[in-house]
Amino acid sequence: MRITLLQLGKTHFKFVDQGFEEFAKRLKHYCKFEHLLFELPTKLKTTSITQIKKNEGELILKKLSPTDFVILLDEHGREMNSIGFADYLSKLQLHHAHVVFVIGGAYGFSEEVYARAQSKLSLSQMTFSHQLIRLIFIEQLYRAYTIIKGEPYHHE
Repeated sequence: MRITLLQLGKTHFKFVDQGFEEFAKRLKHYCKFEHLLFELPTKLKTTSITQIKKNEGELILKKLSPTDFVILLDEHGREMNSIGFADYLSKLQLHHAHVVFVIGGAYGFSEEVYARAQSKLSLSQMTFSHQLIRLIFIEQLYRAYTIIKGEPYHHE
């Protein structure tokens, strides 16, 4: 299975970049992983939140193909523990060649992006910056694959 993480907004923390690269390197043993990062245009103070979400949504939708299974990393999504996520990922592998996880901007997703997505996943009831969420997500993705393979990374 091929997995893409699509993210809006750049990262300002070197430690996030370093951690992300470490887990991306580890993931190569389990799946084809790609990270697409889009820098957002400067937001004008006069731009409404609705317009910002619409603009960001257009960027996201342009990168999706009709056969992609799209999962939004969203605060209102389904919550699961690491073993549950591993089971979910294992089932996705049986039915989908390409899964795209999407981290949205500060205001969430446009209605068009919500309509395109097949699923929503919440990593926590807490709110994290988009910069940190990509590191948290990729570590959980790596953890899920080690659980699937029965490797000793995860301890229950």
